[in-house]
Amino acid sequence: MSDTATKPQEVLVSLAASTADPGPLGLAAFALTTFCLSVFNAGILSGTLEGIVLPLALFYGGIAQLVAGIQEFKKGNTFGATVFTSYGAFWMAFAAFVHVIVPEMVAAKTPNINEAVGLFLLAWTLFTIYIMIGSFAINGALAALLVVLEITFILLTWGNFANNASIIKLGGYLGIIVAIMAWYCSAAGLLSSVFGKVILPVWPVKK
Repeated sequence: MSDTATKPQEVLVSLAASTADPGPLGLAAFALTTFCLSVFNAGILSGTLEGIVLPLALFYGGIAQLVAGIQEFKKGNTFGATVFTSYGAFWMAFAAFVHVIVPEMVAAKTPNINEAVGLFLLAWTLFTIYIMIGSFAINGALAALLVVLEITFILLTWGNFANNASIIKLGGYLGIIVAIMAWYCSAAGLLSSVFGKVILPVWPVKK
């Protein structure tokens, strides 16, 4: 074999370097789906139109984030892989629960359905706590996003357990803010890649 032959390690480094950053995709998918659901949680549009969230939760918030998470695994980014894969699964589980399971519960006249929704959201509230803590070591924009997301989950969990529409509505407005912040982080990553320089600052943590 020639001494100039490419070594396996060099091939892996080359492949990693040529892999696009999946972060902007994952954040965009999370942002758009969160925005649409939050519009209904906030009561801005009639709940009779909420069916639009189902395909978004399945295909964009769900599958697109799973794809981003898998790509983060390939890049060796444990944080990104965990976040995008988990929240992608969240959206698909949400779609199945709210649009399939809940209607069956309603038809069966199951009592306290709101508590089941509250439990679902509580579990994700707890998960988001340590994701939020991990973001403090990455950059300020992502950390701020996850702090607001955690507060949003707390309000939605509280509102569903208490069956309080006003608290859920407040969570909906905060969810819209979360979506805008996620779009900002997505745009920051995409524009930096396109222009080869920082266009939107994210205040990275110095290591």
